[in-house]
Amino acid sequence: MAHETNPQPVPSVWTRRARQSEQPALSRDTIVREAVVMLDADGIEALSMRKLAARLNAGATSLYRHVATKDELMELAVDEVVAEVDVPAASSADWRTAAAGAASSFRATALRHPWLSSVLGQAGLAYLGPNLMSYSSRLAALFIDAGFEEPDRAIDTLFAYVVGMSTTETAWLTTVARSGETEAAFIARLMPAAQEAAQAHEVLAEAYATATAEVRDPATVRDAKFAYGLETVLDGLALRLPAHAPTPR
Repeated sequence: MAHETNPQPVPSVWTRRARQSEQPALSRDTIVREAVVMLDADGIEALSMRKLAARLNAGATSLYRHVATKDELMELAVDEVVAEVDVPAASSADWRTAAAGAASSFRATALRHPWLSSVLGQAGLAYLGPNLMSYSSRLAALFIDAGFEEPDRAIDTLFAYVVGMSTTETAWLTTVARSGETEAAFIARLMPAAQEAAQAHEVLAEAYATATAEVRDPATVRDAKFAYGLETVLDGLALRLPAHAPTPR
């Protein structure tokens, strides 16, 4: 006869009750806000429970009463900054405009918090957090209102594009920041090596030869690349709309 075993709890901050603190000044919200400040300033590698406790003038044991692991802390930090993402109401514009606004807002949030995109796939069950739940719910309402028969697939497609582009962009900007130069100056210094590497590849060589103009305003170039890809994704999603779907308002 098989023995019954008790199922192990799911390792996520969202699957257990929040504990009460013995230190009134120390709360989960305080811990998370300070963690976000540290993440924005120095990145994931520099964040540890010990350093965070020191910043809060608290013992590590006090932190662990609220957050059991660094993984849980990252779940909370992700949900904290996702609150900054705006999703236009489904009835406020046509679905393409609203979806583009939601995507652009997420990208802007990711650029303010360069660690966000790279940890979304690693932050445990972050999608169970209230702010990510709200974000997903508002996107679902947007796509349902537009007439999509599989709004979850539309959400996944849009989200995958935004996270993928944001991950690449923030990694690049982090590299630039570490150089101590402006983005334009860093590209100008990098360009000769890039042009030399591309010489054996005709199409790439031509592209790099004409890329020097982009050095003057790299932020505008990044904006244009994001907008081009976003429009392409929305064009593809539009093809999935059934013929009887409501026309854009």
